[in-house]
Amino acid sequence: MAETILALEGATKRFGGVPAVRAMDLTVERGTITGFLGPNGAGKTTSLRMSLGIILPDEGRARLFGKAPNARTLDRVGFLPEERGIYKKMVAEDAVTFFGRLKGMPAGKARQRAGEMLERVGLGDARKKKIKEMSKGMAQKVQIAAALVHDPEFIILDEPFSGLDPVNQKVLESMIRAENQAGKTILFSTHVMEHAERLCDRIVLIAKGRKVFDGTVNEALGTVPRRVLIETGEGPDAAPVLAAHGAVTDDGMTGEGTHRYTLDLAPGSDAQDALKALVDAGVRLARFEPVRAHLHEAFVHLVESAEREPA
Repeated sequence: MAETILALEGATKRFGGVPAVRAMDLTVERGTITGFLGPNGAGKTTSLRMSLGIILPDEGRARLFGKAPNARTLDRVGFLPEERGIYKKMVAEDAVTFFGRLKGMPAGKARQRAGEMLERVGLGDARKKKIKEMSKGMAQKVQIAAALVHDPEFIILDEPFSGLDPVNQKVLESMIRAENQAGKTILFSTHVMEHAERLCDRIVLIAKGRKVFDGTVNEALGTVPRRVLIETGEGPDAAPVLAAHGAVTDDGMTGEGTHRYTLDLAPGSDAQDALKALVDAGVRLARFEPVRAHLHEAFVHLVESAEREPA
């Protein structure tokens, strides 16, 4: 059985009497990449802060490496907070070295690792540059280097892709994969689904302060109705035929003179059955295209379902 690195058990946190997180259960197992997803204001950052003991839950508890978060367990964690916390008047190398020293690294080793990490994030030539002279993206990469300088077992990244351009987002994705392949356990929060879909073994989705999904990416995609895009030429109306297989949206005429429909397949229905029914009915097909669902659609579907439920 895999070791549990982090566990939130029934964790609830209120601010001014208003619940920000409600009865949160979250487990992260060793060696996995877990995406902690949700819209802005869903309670992701509050949950991560409870996980690290930065704030205490009003109810429930947090366990880090099997214990309440403490100085010893936190030394095994690398944390990138949502609010960046580097000293702008320091040069990059000194800033990363400082964070290594805070984690108990000897001075020489901390400076050596700082140089290595800055090279790794593409800032080797900027190691002597002051943070205040850097772009937002460069400063973000310094913070990432600072979070990893002490070679932590468990890496927690709160909105790590914020402020990075697409090229550097790809670099960070590669770093996350490399850290995981080296045996590190990773938990990152985001509201950008593309990163989670490419990286995660498992995702946990929260909305309105409570967990609404916990499973694999494929399991999340399975919550979205399977969709087919259809275009027909002159001949029998396709809508009555398609209605037997799911929910049909008549999208009207296209510029090419075909009629377009969207079919959300009913549970148990298959796209091939709908295709056979159209052919048997004599419908002339210009297009019949099953559409692969993406995590973004699953995210929207699950969040909207959660927000329709009473608090």
